[in-house]
Amino acid sequence: MKHFFACLLSIGCLPLATLAQRPTPPPPPDAPQQVARAELLLDPANDDVQVQAMPADTAVVLFIRHQPPGQRKARYVFQQYGADLHLRNEVSLEIAPEYELKRMTSEPGIAYALFNSPDKPGRLLAVAYNVHDGQVRAQNFDTKLCRDVVSVKAMTGRLLVNVTLADQLHQTVLLLDVASGRFQFLPSLYEPLNTELTSVADRPAGRAEFVLSQSNGRKQRLLVKRLSATQGELLNSELVQTESERSLLTAQLSSPEDTTTRLLAGTYGLRDLRYAQGLFATDLSPRADNSASTHSGLRFYDFKRFRHFFDYLGPGHQARLQGRAARREARAASPLRWHYHLLLHELLRQPDGGYTLVAEVYTPQYTYSNNGYGNTLSSLSSYPLTGRYPGAGGYGYGGYGNNRTFVGFRTTHVLVCGFDKRGNLLWDNNFVVGPGIVRTELEEAVQPLPLANGGLVLAYLFDNELHYKRITQSEASPNDTKVDLLTSSAAEPEKVLDVRQSDLLPWANGQYVASGFQRLRAGRNGPERQVFFLQVLRF
Repeated sequence: MKHFFACLLSIGCLPLATLAQRPTPPPPPDAPQQVARAELLLDPANDDVQVQAMPADTAVVLFIRHQPPGQRKARYVFQQYGADLHLRNEVSLEIAPEYELKRMTSEPGIAYALFNSPDKPGRLLAVAYNVHDGQVRAQNFDTKLCRDVVSVKAMTGRLLVNVTLADQLHQTVLLLDVASGRFQFLPSLYEPLNTELTSVADRPAGRAEFVLSQSNGRKQRLLVKRLSATQGELLNSELVQTESERSLLTAQLSSPEDTTTRLLAGTYGLRDLRYAQGLFATDLSPRADNSASTHSGLRFYDFKRFRHFFDYLGPGHQARLQGRAARREARAASPLRWHYHLLLHELLRQPDGGYTLVAEVYTPQYTYSNNGYGNTLSSLSSYPLTGRYPGAGGYGYGGYGNNRTFVGFRTTHVLVCGFDKRGNLLWDNNFVVGPGIVRTELEEAVQPLPLANGGLVLAYLFDNELHYKRITQSEASPNDTKVDLLTSSAAEPEKVLDVRQSDLLPWANGQYVASGFQRLRAGRNGPERQVFFLQVLRF
């Protein structure tokens, strides 16, 4: 096993000076430096690679599953790379064939891989890799009740796992102690499947805070719960709601590690709980006099109040929309009803003490069959879902009935805005995303990278191109900036023929780690080669 991977890594890591310059137009003046690259001779037909960036340790951990044709048993290995993408450690391990990988996560010093058993519902396997000593610990859990893994967070040697239950109606959070093998379901977080649930971890204090939605079908509010991550007990809960016709849909809470601020920011809707009408923010910090009212008033920001929210539209469309909204406001009519879905990233703390919220605007995409005879239409449509998951509450539109196939979620643009500690909106900006970014699961398509000067980069990979935008508060900047990823040096410049499973992760010191499978060819008629690459891009 070790000999196999040592052979794969014989290509090594190449500094920027040895990266081949392709005969393409010069990169933009603000393009990132491509400072290091590593290649592994892996093939997507036989290999699965998961990449975990660990900024606090300036490490990148790969978890590789290799199963050549004809072999019944897969081989697994952890690989650890340092700041220059040189291999620092490699550890092989055995995983029973019944398990399949569901999620990876990390905390400072430890990377985790979480598996479940499709044939034995409720069985989980947690594998922990220590980046300091290279030790691996594996722990089995027979929970019996959990059906699927939705998300996972790590803190102080434990995993907080959001799982769906065997009744296929509810979700909860499962606390796994990887060292001892003990587990417990958290009864204070037993919710219907369509409940929106976000969380933040306070690792130094061993606590986690959860924000969950509660709805009666007509109105929705949020409940903030703080739990101990060591015992799972509920420490306190707080209800956040509004007396107006607005409903609070979903929100993110600032990190509990910041003891000076408890900012809650999210989306709100009007009568239709499927769609966001704008953003809200409020300060949940206790008052100095410990009075009964523990937080200040909610602040609401309709999408029309943002300077850049509609930048994804053409100038003419924007002007007509703004005129229509102004006319309704002038005659005191009800506001325009927006039909937007937003996916919120975790709040990013700014040097001045405020926070930045990154929110991806997405639309579900479908193909439709023609009159039920199976002829698939080439166009994609963007009608909304009625719940969190693709199959929830299907609608028929335009006479197509239920003859539609879910394709994925397309991110159209990204709203970025800054708030002060009290939830006052300070600025906003926008990043328009290309049409090819469609994901089968509702997950982040664009990755934010905070910079030391307080700025922010938003970026994503498409084919062999890094698309990015530098955000300096509300300053306008191009939306179509992109740069090709460079390949390793060869006798002739290499052409990238194909890219699969590309991914981009924020890393340490203003850097991204790009990864994926590439099929390369040297020159016009040279030999082809298939690699898995890691590449560091520094802004």
